[in-house]
Amino acid sequence: MTPRRRGERGAAFAYAGLDRVMHEKARLSILTALLARPEGVLFPELKELCGLTDGNLSRHVTVLQEARLVEVWKGQEGPRSKTLIRMSQAGRRAFVAYLDELERVIRDARAEVRGDAWQGRGNPAGDGYAPA
Repeated sequence: MTPRRRGERGAAFAYAGLDRVMHEKARLSILTALLARPEGVLFPELKELCGLTDGNLSRHVTVLQEARLVEVWKGQEGPRSKTLIRMSQAGRRAFVAYLDELERVIRDARAEVRGDAWQGRGNPAGDGYAPA
């Protein structure tokens, strides 16, 4: 077990790169859908892809827009307005860095499973401890 970042003395599992803005389930879904479509996605389609209501999607897109991770474009098609959401260049870089950090979490967890740290343990805390 080695620390992931300098300056986090011994904090091997701190994962500072897991940004709370991106880590929320709905926003993670939105960003993943947008990463797959660099040209952007119209609001109704993005709503369907992510399984969100109009209000949920609107609120999460606002949070992502305020964080400068996505861009919102408005247009008109006849009498109907259209909203296109797409990932910004900065958003793409930030999301790829977030995914790299998430992959580190998975690698670390799998390494612990492969090491089978829990196999054969009776009392994991040692003598003098009992379940609370």
